[in-house]
Amino acid sequence: MKKNIPFNSALFIKSLIFLLLISIITQAQNNNFEISKNLEIYTTLYKELNKNYVDEINPGKLMETGIDAMLKSLDPYTVFIPESEIEDVRFITTGQYGGIGSRIQKRGEYVIISEPYEGFPAYKAGLKAGDKILKINDKSAKNKTPKEISEVLKGQAGTELTITIERTDEEEPLKKELIRENIKIDHIPFYGMLDKHIGYIKLISFTKDAGKDVKNAFIDLKNNNDLKGIIIDVRGNGGGLLHEAVMVSNIFIEKGNLIVSTKGKLPDKNKKYKTILTPIDTKIPVVIMVNQRSASASEIVAGSFQDLDRAVIIGQRTFGKGLVQNVVPISYNSKAKITIAKYYIPSGRCIQEIDYSHKNDNGDFYKIPDSLTTAFKTRNGRTVYDGKGIEPDILLDDLKFSNIASSLFVNYHIFDYATKFNSETPSIPEAKDFIITDEIFEDFKNYISDKDYDYTSKSEKALEDLKKFAKKENYFDAIKQEYEALKEKMKHDKKADINKHQDEIKDMLRIEIIARYYYQKGQVISSLKKDPEIETAIEILMDTEKYSLILKGNKRK
Repeated sequence: MKKNIPFNSALFIKSLIFLLLISIITQAQNNNFEISKNLEIYTTLYKELNKNYVDEINPGKLMETGIDAMLKSLDPYTVFIPESEIEDVRFITTGQYGGIGSRIQKRGEYVIISEPYEGFPAYKAGLKAGDKILKINDKSAKNKTPKEISEVLKGQAGTELTITIERTDEEEPLKKELIRENIKIDHIPFYGMLDKHIGYIKLISFTKDAGKDVKNAFIDLKNNNDLKGIIIDVRGNGGGLLHEAVMVSNIFIEKGNLIVSTKGKLPDKNKKYKTILTPIDTKIPVVIMVNQRSASASEIVAGSFQDLDRAVIIGQRTFGKGLVQNVVPISYNSKAKITIAKYYIPSGRCIQEIDYSHKNDNGDFYKIPDSLTTAFKTRNGRTVYDGKGIEPDILLDDLKFSNIASSLFVNYHIFDYATKFNSETPSIPEAKDFIITDEIFEDFKNYISDKDYDYTSKSEKALEDLKKFAKKENYFDAIKQEYEALKEKMKHDKKADINKHQDEIKDMLRIEIIARYYYQKGQVISSLKKDPEIETAIEILMDTEKYSLILKGNKRK
């Protein structure tokens, strides 16, 4: 006969908690042992290599290589930052760094100035786009990477350096003396009115005070114009500080609304970020412009406006970066930028596209497939999805360049002609008024007449593929005559292509030339002149019925 043993729930729960604690402690001990064991293996190997390897090695470089290889197995945003690159950390967090203020790029054996920033040391010293950097402080710059050159150009404000350059219209190299300054790149290279009623703000980063700058720009537009709609352009904006994304959103969204939340492995990384200030305007129609290079903080802004049905999003699907990084100090003035959480926008979705915790058989990280995406709802009940960046409310095709225009661009002929034009032409009309005349275009065609800018059209590529497969299957001899005849007919005429696509090439020339005289602000103004995406945005903002229907989930045809 069995006895009924009374169930003691309190004792059971205590036993369960005890077993759970034992499990956690055991797991922690195992983890600690694994960490200690592998650190000992790593340091022992490092010492033995340093002591015994046949050739001399650089211990610091060897360690950095090991660290980089370790971090490569994680996401690309978790990186080691040595003391020599500490100015990059300043730029990430504050938008400032010590240096000369210029963009650079590799060109053959040397690095060239691609754009001096207006008002900063490179500009003040007379450096120009196209200048080839031969020496820095009398040390050769030949065969140096842009990163290596950048590390030398950056440094503490107030320190001096000398740059020797080669300029195409000068017979002898020029030596320029510069004093480094704190370089602060404007978050907003341009804002203004596109017509009588539509304002425009170009936002290129989310470093410190981005929210304040957008607020001031919007107030200026609102107070001095008959403003009926605003375009915020974050195309190409790779992000920045999460806090600044919240502050930008707060300008147009009611106080107390959740903009973004973060969830990490540690409890202190789980946070909610709400609008805490009184907004400036919660009624004015807003369009957010995005593209594939709009990432991180740009996606928080676009995503929160979409989830709260506060703006119409126009452009291409965004990058899909739903991860948050913190910069943490480590030994000897080095730092590490570490992914500490994922972020979630108001509907509850995370827009991270790539799963960095898993790789396929080729060693590539997985992209989240459509079948695993989850539907969420905006405030008005519109359906949106996670895992794929922000899909715009109005999805536009990405602007495509013709083969001839792409070839002229990648072979630097557009860039080099602008450099030549600038050396021969002291001034041009204002950015909004400058055009490429037929005379300028003819001069450009003469300039490239002896330059190499050949390319393979899609049709020619398909024909080459046909030849390859026909040879593989032993059919080519039978079709060789027809193949040669078709190839001759399809042979592209570069001169004809230049004339055929002259409007596109003229636009590229106009923007590049304007950059020589009016720098980044001029480029933005010039690019707005013929921008079909901006035209779509203006159309939506001026059609209040269509704007309202989109936010309600009804897209009027």
